[in-house]
Amino acid sequence: MPRLRRLTTALLLIALVAALAGGGAVSAAPRLPIPAVGQVHVVALGDSVTSGTACNCTAFPSMYGDLLHTRTGDTVTVDNLGAGGLDSTGLLRQLDQPNSPTEQAISGADIVLLTIGANDFGDHHDDVTAGRCTDTDCVADEREQLTINLDRILGRIHALRGDQPTTILATGYWNVFEDGDVARRTFPATGRAATDQLTLQVNAAIAGAAHTDDATYVDIYTPFERDAADVTTLLAADGDHPNAAGHALIARLLLEATPSH
Repeated sequence: MPRLRRLTTALLLIALVAALAGGGAVSAAPRLPIPAVGQVHVVALGDSVTSGTACNCTAFPSMYGDLLHTRTGDTVTVDNLGAGGLDSTGLLRQLDQPNSPTEQAISGADIVLLTIGANDFGDHHDDVTAGRCTDTDCVADEREQLTINLDRILGRIHALRGDQPTTILATGYWNVFEDGDVARRTFPATGRAATDQLTLQVNAAIAGAAHTDDATYVDIYTPFERDAADVTTLLAADGDHPNAAGHALIARLLLEATPSH
């Protein structure tokens, strides 16, 4: 019997080879079902820029979600947890609070948008913008603490995700304080220069933390300050927050920084 089974198997293989060589028809493998359209969960963390303060428009996280849906066809849900006045210490406290809405949202996030740091320097607003702190030594302690907090924030996000694949997009700022026409009317040239210097230092801290902690830094400064004809056209009336055009620009920059996969 074993010899008969081996002979039968051999004859079947010979017949199959002959059919292929002679152009014989071979039934195709059944098609697998097309996978359902994917779902992507976006969580936005940050301050009043993220929340859309003073804009009276759709804030950039929702705009980003729409753009991502258009690009990928995925179903994209967005949780915007931005809060006016939030600084890096406050955000870290939220992430460390067990079973908080922030912790729960991050645990299920495929993409995290992060904009934080400007409010860490709010107590020195007048000294910097008036030009009394031109070398920004007066905020050295705050800069150091921001660097520490950013590292902890990014580490906490990774921990909450259980080291699952997560895209973290951390934006810088065009300005940590007022800008454009409002700044030109209100602050002396030395104050505007000091504010710009502080902004570059804050952005460097954010970029450094992102590089160290497996996140992507998204440059907002250059498109707002260097590429735009006048940053005023991208700002709300208070000169401190983006208007609809500014939010749309941030959303596009975030989309460009999002990996295609």
